[in-house]
Amino acid sequence: MIPGELTTEQQAIRDAIRRLMEPFDDAYWLERDASATFPHEFRQAVAAGGWLGIAMPEQYGGSGLGVAEAVVMMEAVANSPGAMAAASSVHMNIFGPLAIVKHGTEAQKAEWLPPIVKGELITCFGVTEPDAGLDTTRITTAARRDGVDYVISGRKIWTSVAQQAHRVVLLARTADYDAKRPTEGLSLFFAELDPAHVEIREIPKMGRHAVDSNMVFYDGLRVPARDRIGDEGRGFRILLDSLNPERCLIGAEAVGIGRQALGRAVAYAGEREVFGRPIGRNQAIQHPLAESWIELEAAWLTVQRAAAFYDAGQPCGPEANAAKYLGAEAGIRACERAVSTHGGMGYAREYHVERFLREAWINRLAPVSQQLILCHIAEKVLGLPKSY
Repeated sequence: MIPGELTTEQQAIRDAIRRLMEPFDDAYWLERDASATFPHEFRQAVAAGGWLGIAMPEQYGGSGLGVAEAVVMMEAVANSPGAMAAASSVHMNIFGPLAIVKHGTEAQKAEWLPPIVKGELITCFGVTEPDAGLDTTRITTAARRDGVDYVISGRKIWTSVAQQAHRVVLLARTADYDAKRPTEGLSLFFAELDPAHVEIREIPKMGRHAVDSNMVFYDGLRVPARDRIGDEGRGFRILLDSLNPERCLIGAEAVGIGRQALGRAVAYAGEREVFGRPIGRNQAIQHPLAESWIELEAAWLTVQRAAAFYDAGQPCGPEANAAKYLGAEAGIRACERAVSTHGGMGYAREYHVERFLREAWINRLAPVSQQLILCHIAEKVLGLPKSY
C-alpha cells in the first residue's frame, strides 16, 4: 500500500462525512459564529450516524475502529464550512472516553459508553488550571475521600463544551504534591456536573464562538468512588493514554481547516481579476498557496503515521506531538495565506476565511503549546537535557 493512501474503509468514512456535512453550509456556520450558538443540529446528525463511537468498542455500540480512522473522520469534519467549530463540538467524545475504554471497569464501560456513543451523554475534559497551565503535576484541585465518596473542590480553565456537558473527565489531586514523584497522587474521575456544586462561567474569546470554553469552579462536589477511573493516584498515567490520540486528532483537524481555507483561496485566485488578469496567474499568489499544499500534505502524512503507531500499540509520543505541531503550523499558515489572497475581502465575514484564521489559532495553543512540543522532542528524541 502506498504510504498515506486511504484504505477502502477510510475512503468510505471520508465520503460519508462529506455527505453528512453538506446540509451544514456557510450560512449555518456563519450564523452560529455570529450568535455564539452551539451547533446542536450538527452534533445530533453526527450522533445519529454513529460517528461519535468510531473508536469505541463494538460491544458498547461503537464501530471498533482505530485512531487511524478517527483522524480521517475529523480531517473531513474540519475540512468543511464548520471548520474547527464543527470539529470541537464532537472532538471530546472521540478521544476523551479512551481513558474509560482502557482503564474503566466492565460496569463503568457498560454504563457510560453506550450513551456516549448515542450522543445522549455529553462529556467535557477538566484538566488545565489557571495557575498550573501546562504543568499538570502542579494542579491544586483536590479530591478528599469521605466514606464511599470523594469531595472535590478547585477550579479548571478552558473546559470546552461544559455548557452542554453532563459529565466531566476530571483530574484532581488525591494526595499532596511530592517533588520526588510529581506525577503521583493524581486521580481521574468521570464526575457528574451537579449545578449545586459546580459553577460554569463562559470565557469570551477571539474565535470558535459556536463552541463554548469555560472556567469551571468545583465547590464540595461529591463524586462516588465508583466513578473514579482506574486506581487512586494513577490518574496522570491514565491521562497519558488519551493525550497521544488527542494530538493526532488535533493535527488532523488543523490539516482539515487548512485545506478548507486553501481550497477557497485557490478558487478566489482563479476567478478574481485585477489589471485584466486573474490574480492566480501571479507567482506572488501562486507560490504561497503551493507551499501550503506541500506543508499540509506533509503534516497529514505525519498524522497518519502517528495514528498507525498508536493503533499498533507502539510508543508514539514524539510522532503524535510532531503531528500536532506540523498540523497546527501548516493549518494556520494556509488560513493566513487565504486571507491575504482575498485581499481586503479576506477581512470580510462573507468570505469566511477570517473565521478560519481566528479558529486555526487554537491549534497552536492547545492542548499543548508548540514550544512544549519542541522541548519534548529535544529531550525524548534528541537526548538533550531537560529544560524545565
